[in-house]
Amino acid sequence: MISIDRVAADRPYYSGKHRLHGMNLQVIAAPDGTLLWVSGPLRGSVHDLTAARIWGVIRALAATGLLVLADKAYQGAGPHVLTPYKGRDKPEPQKDANRAHAKLRGPGERANAQLKSWRILRKLRCCPHRAGHLAKAIHTLQLRETASR
Repeated sequence: MISIDRVAADRPYYSGKHRLHGMNLQVIAAPDGTLLWVSGPLRGSVHDLTAARIWGVIRALAATGLLVLADKAYQGAGPHVLTPYKGRDKPEPQKDANRAHAKLRGPGERANAQLKSWRILRKLRCCPHRAGHLAKAIHTLQLRETASR
């Protein structure tokens, strides 16, 4: 979720979960944390699983046959998408599984943090539909930077 500068009249951009106006961007990262793909923007009120389905991410990843690690928002995406266990007072084996899952997802979360660390994306004050273009431009710049090393 990338926060944007909107007013109360722009209700579709409001995310009740984050309690702010924003844009939903889907990101795919490699196991080492390299950003592989960034989607276009959707309104902040769109659920992550719905956004992934809109962009065809779930279907495309299923076609590859790869196992994918995702957060709890993607529960129900399919057998190829591994999510942590939900709920409180889980048995110890489920807690252990969630800890292992979090360790493996860490580099991918760093890719999200790297994208959001760009000052231009901290709080967008332009047209919300430009968020996707900006994120893709940042992705391209990061690819060029890693290729030049």
